[in-house]
Amino acid sequence: MDKAAEIHAALERSFDAQFLEVIDESAAHHGHAGAPEGGQSHFRVRIRASALTPMSRLGRHRAIHAAIGPELIGRIHALAIDVDA
Repeated sequence: MDKAAEIHAALERSFDAQFLEVIDESAAHHGHAGAPEGGQSHFRVRIRASALTPMSRLGRHRAIHAAIGPELIGRIHALAIDVDA
């Protein structure tokens, strides 16, 4: 399973999302520091989930990072998060 699919699956398990999209933006960062040869290093999560609505921006980011888990977070270089609350 590629990392985008792993991220998507982890977020699906944790949130009853009305909308969830995981975009691999690694190609836009090819050649930059922290961008490995095989890609799969830079991701954007776009999510709408009622559980995230009452949280602060920092709380939302913490919840998403916790849902993805430290093992997977440790295998990527960058994660942009767009929450549609």
